[in-house]
Amino acid sequence: MSYRPDSPTPTRAAALVASVLTADALLHLYWTTGATWPAADDRSLSQAVLGTYVPFTPPILLPLVALLLTAAASVLAHSRRPRHLLLRFGTLVVAAGLSLRALAGIYWLFAKETGTAFYWLNLALYTPLCAVLAVATLHVARWKDAARAR
Repeated sequence: MSYRPDSPTPTRAAALVASVLTADALLHLYWTTGATWPAADDRSLSQAVLGTYVPFTPPILLPLVALLLTAAASVLAHSRRPRHLLLRFGTLVVAAGLSLRALAGIYWLFAKETGTAFYWLNLALYTPLCAVLAVATLHVARWKDAARAR
């Protein structure tokens, strides 16, 4: 039995979160091939994405791809079945992870050098996106309470 909300807002928020997490997973999957686009090489890609050097190899990237796809599926599934406890827990875990990344991004704005690609990507893209996605994911997670009240 599926639940159809009167308002499409939680479904749209879940679609946004799932879309971004899936796109991120696909980008990381692409990097498992050894490609370094949009950077010139593995080291500069790692510096831009992480602010430090970590080799972009399949043993490192494939678990991250699996985690991102699982997170996307969890949030999307919870928007369709808001009374399922395990899906709600998974959605809350995703919200917590996104919140932690947003908070770490704020810290890095003060701790990292301002002239690096990571600093500017963190400022303009990573941190704001994680903050928006965390709020959207929390909106999806609390939808269970709204569904129960109806």
